[in-house]
Parts: sequence; structure tokens; C-alpha cells
Amino acid sequence: MKNELSRAMASADVKVRYDTQCKRVLSQKEILARILARTVKEFAGMSVEEIIPCIEGTPEIAVVSIDPGKTNQKRVLHMEEEKRIAGLANEDKVADEGEIYYDIRFYVHIPNEEGHIRMIVNLEAQKSYYPGYEIVTRGIFYDARMISAQLGTEFEHSKYDDMKKVYSIWVCMQAPKKIGNAISEYSIKKQDIISGLPDRPESYDKLSVVIIALNEKMETNDELLGMLNTLFSEQKTYLEKKKELEEIYQMRMDNELGKEMNLMCNLSDLVIERGIEQGIEQGIEQGIESGIEQKSHNLAQMMIREAEPTDKIMRYTGYSLEKIKEIAQEMGKVWPLA
Repeated sequence: MKNELSRAMASADVKVRYDTQCKRVLSQKEILARILARTVKEFAGMSVEEIIPCIEGTPEIAVVSIDPGKTNQKRVLHMEEEKRIAGLANEDKVADEGEIYYDIRFYVHIPNEEGHIRMIVNLEAQKSYYPGYEIVTRGIFYDARMISAQLGTEFEHSKYDDMKKVYSIWVCMQAPKKIGNAISEYSIKKQDIISGLPDRPESYDKLSVVIIALNEKMETNDELLGMLNTLFSEQKTYLEKKKELEEIYQMRMDNELGKEMNLMCNLSDLVIERGIEQGIEQGIEQGIESGIEQKSHNLAQMMIREAEPTDKIMRYTGYSLEKIKEIAQEMGKVWPLA
């Protein structure tokens, strides 16, 4: 029983780390820019290169609460908290009990004749297309929270015209075959019952929900859908993904995006290993655990070679500082890492 509990806890921990890394990959500005170019009408006609500078600062990953009264309060994550938080959007639970956090949230500005306009964008990664509720309904709630939280920050008192438009974009993996690869937007439209009122979209076009449905087993001619299916494929190896992203989608992979994707793929392998581990008879438990330990050891070596921060190596491998120092010394690396 103790061993079974230990395996279950280890498996859950690896899944959290994998989900966290998926969000880190999604938050890379080149990925965000491609999503914005295809789904946000305000960026229509702009290239990825033109959109990237429009993404302000560093996107916030699982640090902004959706709960009333807390959206404008960013929390400071300690290392052990960070291991548990990002990637838990499907369970709606994070380090602060009962609270819900946006997966990714960031500001964008769009050039116009008057200078520029600002909007707030929320991006969510959803593993299941049917999580027990309609995703669009949850997206509307997220939009509503981003709007209500603007009171006192983006506009004061009754100056509602200063309200910023918000987008909640949901990337849904493993969509059913009957839906396949698809993109839909839900927004507010004017419909006359008795005509006469002027139509000023800028006064009511304040929120949109976009759902991106992915199914890698089905073909698509859409560039964004193809790129995302490759990026989050459960069938392709890291090298296969890298080759397709470079050759088909002309994406550079010798940068931060490539490093983050490599980590995601390594953690994906660990998730598979841990899943196999839980289904193996206890008689060969030691051999399976040895294989998983080797996978973590290889991941640590890769991150040490890349001179990743020590706390990041600890977070993704589950190793102690002493263990990481030991591996670094075996590799002939001088501590602290350069």
C-alpha cells in the first residue's frame, strides 16, 4: 500500500511539472503572436514579427487570481508552491486552497491612428474538451472577471469608456473526431429589435471567448492548428517536432522556445513512464523505478549542460541540491553553475 501511494504521488508530481512546462511553452511570445494573429481580429493583417513587440512585458503564468477581490493581487511563488500551481487549471485548485488562477495572462497594445489601444488576454490550456461543463461558459466567466477587476485600475468610478477589451482563448487538446481541428469565437453583437439606435461597436465589443480545438490524428490545412498539433503531439519525439516546426512553420528552435519545448518533451516521457509504472506488477517495480530514475538523471544532466538555474533543475527533476551538485561534479562542471 505504501509503495502504491508513493507511485501515485510521484506520478501526480510529474504530471504537474509537465502541465507547468506546457504553459511555459505556450507563454513564449512567438507562440502567443501566432495565436493572436489567427484569433484576435485587432491583429488582422499583422505579421508575427509585428505582433511580438505588442505583447507587453513577461506573460503572467498562474499568478493572477480569478477570485473576486484578488485579481489585482499577484502572488509570490516559493519553489515548492511553483511545483504545484501551474497546470492545475483543469482541477481549479492551486497552492492557495480553493482559489482559481489564470493559466496565462498578459497585456497587448495595438497601433491605431490615435496611438494605440490596450487589451487584456487570457490563454488557457485545456486537456479535455469535455471537462464536465461547457468551456465557452467558463471562458465568459473569465472574461467577466477580467472586466470587473478593471474598476479602480483601468478606469475609475463611472468612466466606463476607459474599460479595456478582454479575450479568453482556450487551447483544447484531444478534441473528439466529430469536432476535429476547429477555431470559433464568441462575442457580443448588436441585433436590432426595433431599429434606430446607433451602432458603435467600440462601446460594446468588450469581450470575446475563442476556442481552439486540436486533434492531431486529423489533417488540417490551417497553419496555426497544424503548428499547435505538432507542438503538443503525444506521438512525435522532440527531434520530430523540432524538424517540423523549423521546416514547415519556419520557427527558430535554437532559442528559449527550443529549450522549453525540449524540457516539455522530456517531462512528457516521464509522464508516460510513470503511467506504465503504476500498471506494472510489483514484482518488477524496482526495474521500472530504475528506468524512471535514469530519465530524471538524464534530464538533470541536460539542464546542467544548459546552465539552467539550480531551483529550476530542482523543480523539474525533483532532486535535492546535494544530488544536483553530485551530478554536476560527475560531469566535471564547476559549482556554482556558470
